[in-house]
Amino acid sequence: MLSRESYRVGWICLLEVEQIAAMEMLDDEHPPLPQPSADTNVYNLGSINNHNVVIAGLPRAGNYSAATVVTQMRTTFPNLKYGLLVGIGGGVPIKTDHGMIRLGHVVNMEALQLSRLRTFRRFKFPSTANDYLYPSHYTHKQDGVSCADGGCDPKQRIERPNDEEGEPFIIVHRGTIASGELVIKDAKQRDDLAQEHGVLCFEMEAAGALADLPCMVIRGISDYCDSHKNDQWHGYAAAVAAAYARQLFFHMAIEEVQRTPNPTPTAFELPLNLSEISEVTHFVAREDQLKKIQEILGATVGRCTAVVHGLGGIGKTQLAIAYIKRHRSDYSAEIWPNARDETSLKQSFARAAKWILRHHPSITYIAGALESRDLDKTVKAVNRWLNDASNNRWLLVYDNYDNLLMGTHTGKISTYTSSPGAATYSGDDRDLAKAFDLQSFLPEADHGAIVVTTRSSMVKIGRTIHLRKLEDINDSLEVLTSVSGRKDLKQDPVAADLARQLDGLPLALATAGAYLEQTSISCTEYLQLYRESWQQLHKETPQLPAYDQTLHSTWNLSYGYIQQHSPTAAMLLRQWAYFSSEDLCHGLVEADQPAMSKHVESRGREESEFWLIQRRLTAHADRCLKTIRMMEIEDKALGTLLPLGWLYKDQRRLQDAEAVYERALEGYEKISPANSITTRIPALGAVVNLGCLCEKQGNVFDALLYSQRALDSTDIIYGRQSQTYAMLSSQISSLQRARSEKIDKQDFIFQK
Repeated sequence: MLSRESYRVGWICLLEVEQIAAMEMLDDEHPPLPQPSADTNVYNLGSINNHNVVIAGLPRAGNYSAATVVTQMRTTFPNLKYGLLVGIGGGVPIKTDHGMIRLGHVVNMEALQLSRLRTFRRFKFPSTANDYLYPSHYTHKQDGVSCADGGCDPKQRIERPNDEEGEPFIIVHRGTIASGELVIKDAKQRDDLAQEHGVLCFEMEAAGALADLPCMVIRGISDYCDSHKNDQWHGYAAAVAAAYARQLFFHMAIEEVQRTPNPTPTAFELPLNLSEISEVTHFVAREDQLKKIQEILGATVGRCTAVVHGLGGIGKTQLAIAYIKRHRSDYSAEIWPNARDETSLKQSFARAAKWILRHHPSITYIAGALESRDLDKTVKAVNRWLNDASNNRWLLVYDNYDNLLMGTHTGKISTYTSSPGAATYSGDDRDLAKAFDLQSFLPEADHGAIVVTTRSSMVKIGRTIHLRKLEDINDSLEVLTSVSGRKDLKQDPVAADLARQLDGLPLALATAGAYLEQTSISCTEYLQLYRESWQQLHKETPQLPAYDQTLHSTWNLSYGYIQQHSPTAAMLLRQWAYFSSEDLCHGLVEADQPAMSKHVESRGREESEFWLIQRRLTAHADRCLKTIRMMEIEDKALGTLLPLGWLYKDQRRLQDAEAVYERALEGYEKISPANSITTRIPALGAVVNLGCLCEKQGNVFDALLYSQRALDSTDIIYGRQSQTYAMLSSQISSLQRARSEKIDKQDFIFQK
């Protein structure tokens, strides 16, 4: 009887047509097995050439779904070593070593014969006569119908040689497969991306799956990523991809997976969890340093420790993340303790304990430690789990170990602490409070792998990798380009000057790139602003080293932009500067009324964008106003009139706003002559707004009447102690003074 531990390879597919094709490739189908209640995946089990295979379908397209399915699949089938991500994709019609990429081809490796495709008609070869390619500039004429029915001009099709033969073959191309969240239906965008990154195929799942399982991506070409795409080639493309994947099971690499003994007991497998780590979306990989980490941690005997040392913001944490993602399959579990101080480290161990218990609830000693709420006991429990002889394939990353507790030969305790740049010697009491000895938190067992990131050169618990600034100007330009989204920077000599000015510091380059992404200024303007910021900073704090001045200068520019466009946000950032550099609770900044955050978000990032949106709404508002004047409004629709009045008020169309508020007030008065509270509150809003409108139009007398009416209603609804009552009382006093001044002025004119 097979168990969940008997399966070694996962076959992941999205569409129904892809899953049917995968099932057709099985030699034998296996009965389903029980799975944990938390696993929502649907599996089909079987074998190919005596290798047990799990076929998993995805609930919806996109990287998030792929990542979720793979994580759950690895938990349910703990001995999975490799994955096959098989299905259809969009091809780029360019020429490779194997000829022109066409519909029905595969993007991966060498060609092989399609002997199994004849067994099911659903995936019949559509013939190259139905392989239509249009120029990039020629878009599809009518959505939802074929080119023939939609009126696409056949004369616009690109003529290509017919390579169809008597026997169907899978033509396979090697090259880059790009993975993203959205379907590409734009030929120009396709060509631009393909030219920039050397892409042969586009798809939507690989990035999510590869983060948690080493996968071979196999894609059958079903369209050309243009507006003419349709479903005609889906079946055949899915079939050729599945047929190619099937052949892989007849080669040694797959057989070795089958023979591999159970590498890690189920109790020690953990899915990758980077949710508490700030990962940048644009990381320029340092291949040499990644290889050095692998050389240190790849030793087969004993525990291996790599110490990544470098300036703050140089990319130590991001390098560790990149290493984990690249070598995920080498480890059974990855734990990421924050070593900035002893308290943060213990709290990280507590979170790790919860993660372990979530996936392995039977580990009673971890459950007991968490129930005790004793952080020291929890640290010991996690280390006990790490010290287990059977648990020998874990990876620990102690991040931000910058405050070292060192003992001298005289017995005097000192510390090595770190500024934003380099580590410095200190005897300050505040530094002593943060300093601790990391050795006391390390597992005792002589197995596993450890990475320590630090600004201090004094950490001597493993082999050191000194991470330096980006030395290649092209790497610096890559950071600026990827973060800013400006593709032309690599050819801009001023951008190269800016990159040199920022001295290869990844954090400074990313900060500058973010500024360029948010604004429309040129590199020349930014460079001028940066030099002015540098000179000002040098005058105010000349004692700062060049490294810190570079970072502070870029931060100062970004802060100045925020202060100019949103003073409140800038003030909030200044307040945050007094907090610890940990994640802040969202409740500290959450609005009292949840609906407010959506309203603010809808304004757009720029004030001009907000007014543009309002102008677009005006045409709709005018239609509503016409209806209001001609027809009777239902009682339940009266609440929609107040926002309509606000829109007209913002657009300075005060008479239209007044007409809307009067119509709303008339409706509320008809609903409840008895003046019930349920109608008094919205009616009060209409009265207050009418008073404000009259005041804006200089009609002090009517404004005073509406305000007095609003005050009376407020007294009934909220009472005289309410803020609304006080506000209206103050407003009435102001209006009374304005009325007196107006009367006196009229008397003076009359007497004159």
